[in-house]
Amino acid sequence: MNIAASVAADAGQLIAACPSCGGGSLAQIYAQDDVPVSSCLLFDDADSARQVERGDISLCHCEGCGFIFNAAIRQGASEYSERYEETQGFSPTFSGFHTALARELIERHELRGREVLEIGCGKGEFLLLLSQLGENRCTGIDPSALPERIEGIEGAERVTLIPEFFAPELARQQFDAIVCKMTLEHIVPTLDFLRIVRAGIVEGSRPLVFFQIPNAMRILQDAAYEDIYYEHCSYFTEGSLARLFEQAGFAPLRVLHQYDDQYLTIEATVGDAPVFKAADDREEIARLAASLADRIATKQAAWADRIEAAITAGRKVAIWGSGSKAVSFLAAQPRPELVGAVVDINPNRQGHAMPGTGHAILSPHDLASFRPDLVIVMNAVYRDEIAHDLSALGLSPEIVTLEN
Repeated sequence: MNIAASVAADAGQLIAACPSCGGGSLAQIYAQDDVPVSSCLLFDDADSARQVERGDISLCHCEGCGFIFNAAIRQGASEYSERYEETQGFSPTFSGFHTALARELIERHELRGREVLEIGCGKGEFLLLLSQLGENRCTGIDPSALPERIEGIEGAERVTLIPEFFAPELARQQFDAIVCKMTLEHIVPTLDFLRIVRAGIVEGSRPLVFFQIPNAMRILQDAAYEDIYYEHCSYFTEGSLARLFEQAGFAPLRVLHQYDDQYLTIEATVGDAPVFKAADDREEIARLAASLADRIATKQAAWADRIEAAITAGRKVAIWGSGSKAVSFLAAQPRPELVGAVVDINPNRQGHAMPGTGHAILSPHDLASFRPDLVIVMNAVYRDEIAHDLSALGLSPEIVTLEN
């Protein structure tokens, strides 16, 4: 069973039961039709980028466990292949966070010279850190993995990347740590997936189980529609995440809010352990979910007006960031063509086109000739880094984030 590629809905059908608890008390809280099903694919030209496959979002809230998911997801619609480019490691801000995270896990859990599995490893950057900092032997699996990209890098001799979807037999080896970062949100049958991981743990072993996901409570509180997109079909708060892990047979140890509250990380194990008890946040989830659609509509209209006003005043508008947030942001714009430039620090994305709108992805240096008057930063955590880069280019545009 290819669990990472399996979902429960076919075209025209909605998922009728919660994938995390099986409950049927569901409420639709937000919908958006005709959005790109793949946000991080590399397209060679604008025409092919505009022809990206599209799908619908129908976010449903489970009143029983608090889980939120896209009930309109279609099996196999999103493409995860060598064309998928999600790397954030070219940002000094992210690289610093990533390195600190790896070092903290190594120290806290004595991960030195151990066997580590990462499910959904991307291009293997985190495994490289675990190898470099702890001399761990690491196996990563991801259909978008590019083993050749890490060849010759320090620590790569202890890292094996498998460019495939996760399969249950891979969990039936003995590992000291099982890592899964920014992957669970791409999987609909969340409980089934975690039960497969749990069943694969060798009897008598007690590995660290470490997952990282987006923080859905922040999305709900901020009506952060840029963080709602087709690839992300599953949304967790601290409480719904801890409840899922317990139901799947794990013992949660702690849940942390990280990266300016954008990420949740959960550390768990199996067997007897001082189980972490998250606060019951179901009432708060329900309250925020009930008003989500209206609050998103207000924010989307405000951004459309702001961009149009800038253009009317003769100002040039650029957005910084070409990944999933940018795809979602532009998909919600009634006139996305008013955005004159999209820039990204990742050189692997530069020269390609944005899924959906076909915007060319520029390098920061390309902005020197475009000379924007207004730069909209897709992720506020990078604002200071971007301001520094713009200043180094001799540019002084107004810089805003989606939060202001």
